Amino acid sequence: MSSSTVHDGPMATAEVELTIGGMTCASCAARIEKKLNRMDGVTASVNYATEKAKVSYGADVQVTDLIATVVKTGYTAEEPPPPEPEQVEEDQAPQEAHDPELAALRQRLLVSVVLSLPVVLLAMIPALQFDNWQWLSLTLAAPVVVWGALPFHKAAWTNARHGAATMDTLVSVGTGAAFLWSLWALFFGHAGMPGMRHGFDFSVSRTDGSSAIYLEVAAGVVSFILLGRYLEARSKRKAGAALKALMRLGAKDVAVLRGGTEVRIPVSALAVGDRFLVRPGEKIATDGTVVEGSSAVDAAMLTGESVPVEVTVGDTVTGATVNTSGRLVVEATRVGSDTQLARMAKLVEDAQNGKAEVQRLADRISGVFVPVVLVLALGTWVTWLLITGNPTAAFTAAVAVLIIACPCALGLATPTALMVGTGRGAQLGILIKGPEVLESTRRVDTVVLDKTGTVTTGRMTLAGTHPAEGVDAAELLRLAGSLEHASEHPIARAIAAGAAELPGGLSVPEGFENHGGLGVQGVVDGHAVLVGREKLLAEWSIALPVALAEVKAAAEAEGSTAVLVAWDGEARGVLTVADAVKETSAEAVSRLRALGLTPVLLTGDNQAVAQTVARAVGIDEVIAEVLPQDKVDVVRRLQAEGRTVAMVGDGVNDAAALAQADLGLAMGTGTDAAIEASDLTLVRGDLRVAADAIRLSRRTLATIKGNLFWAFGYNVAALPLAAAGLLNPMIAGAAMAFSSVFVVTNSLRLRSFR
Repeated sequence: MSSSTVHDGPMATAEVELTIGGMTCASCAARIEKKLNRMDGVTASVNYATEKAKVSYGADVQVTDLIATVVKTGYTAEEPPPPEPEQVEEDQAPQEAHDPELAALRQRLLVSVVLSLPVVLLAMIPALQFDNWQWLSLTLAAPVVVWGALPFHKAAWTNARHGAATMDTLVSVGTGAAFLWSLWALFFGHAGMPGMRHGFDFSVSRTDGSSAIYLEVAAGVVSFILLGRYLEARSKRKAGAALKALMRLGAKDVAVLRGGTEVRIPVSALAVGDRFLVRPGEKIATDGTVVEGSSAVDAAMLTGESVPVEVTVGDTVTGATVNTSGRLVVEATRVGSDTQLARMAKLVEDAQNGKAEVQRLADRISGVFVPVVLVLALGTWVTWLLITGNPTAAFTAAVAVLIIACPCALGLATPTALMVGTGRGAQLGILIKGPEVLESTRRVDTVVLDKTGTVTTGRMTLAGTHPAEGVDAAELLRLAGSLEHASEHPIARAIAAGAAELPGGLSVPEGFENHGGLGVQGVVDGHAVLVGREKLLAEWSIALPVALAEVKAAAEAEGSTAVLVAWDGEARGVLTVADAVKETSAEAVSRLRALGLTPVLLTGDNQAVAQTVARAVGIDEVIAEVLPQDKVDVVRRLQAEGRTVAMVGDGVNDAAALAQADLGLAMGTGTDAAIEASDLTLVRGDLRVAADAIRLSRRTLATIKGNLFWAFGYNVAALPLAAAGLLNPMIAGAAMAFSSVFVVTNSLRLRSFR
């Protein structure tokens, strides 16, 4: 459901999430938020990145009233339809590639660039100018200014009707003024004469306005700003996709037992009390209690627990976890929005829709800059008209003000640096989702590392072979591995994989039997072999020697799983299995410390496992035995302590915490939910890349700030010159183009990042 009602005291309070359309910059979100918050009993938070408004409202307010307020402000609003899991298919991801809005913007950009390029070249290179070249420029520039810039003109008109101004206003007014002046000069001045040439004239002349055209400025600005908008739109398309990834994680259908027969139905049709069958390798459809069978359940995707959990009759299981071995019959205890998976989806949704802390720099400053420029241009025109009485000189000076202030460099400052930075990042295995995440990388002082799959491999591997006295280690591993090769249990697979590396290969066991939760038995090369827990050996009256008992205790104290091996009536050795620490993790932690970050290890595993891993990689602060919702609470607690938190994780259980953190980094080897909820994705799955990602992000942010400083500094210096009539509009156009070249060149320096 998109809205819910909560009874809090005598007054009912409801909450709704609205999808907002038509926002073009962060100031749009601020305007909508201000209008909604002015309503009685309404508290609203509008997120520009996710294009959603989260609104709490009293009993006297209807959702239709909220929507009407947004529409009156000049935007669109609607309630999102309730999610339907059975319709969330795997082919939803490619829909982003066929987004009609993005495709239309791309088409507008390409057409504008193709038409603008000859116009700019003809204006800037006199040698290319032929008789009547100006009319070709007009023919090419007109569609760009009218059709290409149509979104800017529409947004400027909408803003004007509501007494507001944004960068759209300056783009529309600046390009419109340059284009209209060019039309006047062509049709009523001297610019349309055959043989007219458009050279660079650095001398100041107040009488040649009728022969000057600025078509290249009008068309070029539109193309540059469209490029910025396209890059921005592409980065925003992934907002909220973590929820879809979470929903796709669950099972689609389920085999329900009705009257002793199997009936396959959609998961959405399950009811509390239904009994359903889960075969080995299948996902458990919903939260429930085991009523028949025993197995090992892999819950790493949800809990972070690296070791599969043994379950039998009476144990609870969670939806979306995987049954790895035995056949189970489960009775559903929670369905739909009550399941742990659904609650995790809600956590991700709440974290993602929180109010963005950082407003984008260009929009923040332009909120003041744009009205000032418009007033300055108008003042310049009036002043010159009063002083000289020459309308041409007055208009020329005013146009110079608009052109020199036209935010071409502003529009390029962020997207070019982001494009080069993200391109270089992709070469290094780093994906940066958008400019809004960069600010956090500068302030981050604490990095929370999820253990399973991030610091460790996330896979059970053979850690050690400990034979009893007089037993050959290779023989111990070969006999145990041959027997375990017949089992599908993750621990068995780890032992079998370790044994498979021995010369001579594995034998085929006879009389294989699986004892659920205890281990396996069988005959290998004439030996009656037992592999499993101490309880399995005890059932065969096999005692564990003191030396092996000490090995077992030491392994378990370090958080490893100890597997006992016996044959022919005697205990022969202990095999230890663990989630191995990645070889690069210790170096990665050292690099993160060098960046001024305090590492914290966070895991759903027990304290012994966590401390062992922390010691191995050099982490002092450990938080263990946490559930998925606790991970979010840990991040919030650290933030409440005044820390700026980065989170590195890879599982669905990390998705909500990644979204809550000031900076979320997902290992690309992890789940779609984690990747979609994060700000940065580390494609290679190497934790060392996390340090590189933060360094690259900080460098990219510094480049963006440098670009913006140049763009605004250039305007601050040039605007007085233009207003004083000391700047010919043509020179203003050239200076504006140079500022863009400078910004692009500065951004290209990011390609040298190592």
